[in-house]
Amino acid sequence: MRQLSVTTDEVGHSVVLGDCMDSVGLVERAKLECWSDEEIIRRVLDGETALYEIIMRRYNQRLYRAARAILRDDGEAEDVLQDTYVRAYQHLGQFAGRAQFSTWLTRIAVHEALARVRRRDRLEQIESTEGEKGGFMLQAKGPDPESQAAQAEIGRLLEDAILSLPEIHRTVLMLRDVEEMSTEEAAAALEITEENVKVRLHRARAMLRKELFVRAGARASSAFPFMGTRCDRVVQAVFRQIAEKENGRPSERP
Repeated sequence: MRQLSVTTDEVGHSVVLGDCMDSVGLVERAKLECWSDEEIIRRVLDGETALYEIIMRRYNQRLYRAARAILRDDGEAEDVLQDTYVRAYQHLGQFAGRAQFSTWLTRIAVHEALARVRRRDRLEQIESTEGEKGGFMLQAKGPDPESQAAQAEIGRLLEDAILSLPEIHRTVLMLRDVEEMSTEEAAAALEITEENVKVRLHRARAMLRKELFVRAGARASSAFPFMGTRCDRVVQAVFRQIAEKENGRPSERP
């Protein structure tokens, strides 16, 4: 893949330097013609790296929801997105096409989120053995004004209900009911059987108060939004990290 560097335009969108105008035109063409993931990946591997932005914007919300379900922390979930895209970019040539690209990408995000949970648990154990009162606690970031403005009260209630579930159940529920992945896709992403997905989903739904889920279910697709400036921020950060790795030095920050 050719080297690239990244800056932002006046509205905060990522701009890949180099063949800038050609890249922008190529991205817009890909959007208008709705190129498939496979076509975009092939072209990225051939050097048209600006197209990777389409992949990120296409799956930002799905990966955020999956990571958020596991970590229950906005900031960490966003970090997982960046790590996922950088890892995926570095290993695009290894994508064998045995599963959908979106499933492959989701699996990377799930693995990274679970790894962070394990690291968090180890830190908590270390702190508790040292006898520190209260143990190790990760501080959650303050409320995101953009999220507060975007979410209606019913969406917040549904989020709280989902996040109260045990991890194995809320992750399946998030992928199946909120992100609307198929049973097959969810099973592949989580590396469990389709039967396990069905069982966990059934139990997850049973744990929610029936009246709340029935009332809020129609609004599930609007919960856990990841759009606007948050989406732009992840795209920009991923391109910056890729440029740093390929150029062997930190890229200029916008």
